[in-house]
Amino acid sequence: MRIGVISDTHGSLQAWQRAMERCFGGADLIVHAGDICYHGVRNPMPAGYEPLRLAEALNGCPVPLLVCRGNCDSEVDQLAIDLPILSPCLLLELEGVRVLVHHGHRFSEEEVERLVGRWRLGVVISGHTHVPRLERRGKVLLFNPGSPALPKGEEGPTVGTLEVSRGRVVARLHELEGGSVLRELA
Repeated sequence: MRIGVISDTHGSLQAWQRAMERCFGGADLIVHAGDICYHGVRNPMPAGYEPLRLAEALNGCPVPLLVCRGNCDSEVDQLAIDLPILSPCLLLELEGVRVLVHHGHRFSEEEVERLVGRWRLGVVISGHTHVPRLERRGKVLLFNPGSPALPKGEEGPTVGTLEVSRGRVVARLHELEGGSVLRELA
C-alpha cells in the first residue's frame, strides 16, 4: 500500500498540485496532517495561495483522503471541504501497522510516547513545525513530511510517502520540485 503524506499546505493550490503530480502517483491513500487552507497570522501567504480552489481540489481528489485538524484549521474551512477535517487525530491500521496522524500542536512528546505504548503504534505522523523529521525511536517511526508551501527546513518544500506491506514500512521524504527522494527509512 502506498500512502501520500502531506501537511501544512496553508492554502497553496500550487503546492497540492505539485505533490499530486510529482510525488503521489500510484497512491492508494493520502493523509493530510492539518493546516489545510489558512496561512496563519504569523506566516506569509504562500505561492499559489488559493484556499477555495485548494478546497475544491481536495473535494475532487481521486485518491481517498484523510485529514486531521491543524491549529490553523477552522469550522469555516469545513464548510468548503466535503470530508471531515476537524478531528484532532486519526488512528489507522494499514496492512497490520497502526498509524497515528496528528498535527503536532496538541500532544506533547510525552503524550505521544504514552499513545505509542497504549495503541501499539508503528508510525506517528505529524506536521506543524514545517521542518521534516524522519527517525526511528525504539519500534516506532516518527515522520513529519515538512511543508510543501511554507518550508522552514533546509530541504525546501517537501512531502512524504509510506510504503506499507505485511507489517513492513518504508518512509520516504521527497523534495517537491522534482519529486526525488531526499531521505528514506525502513
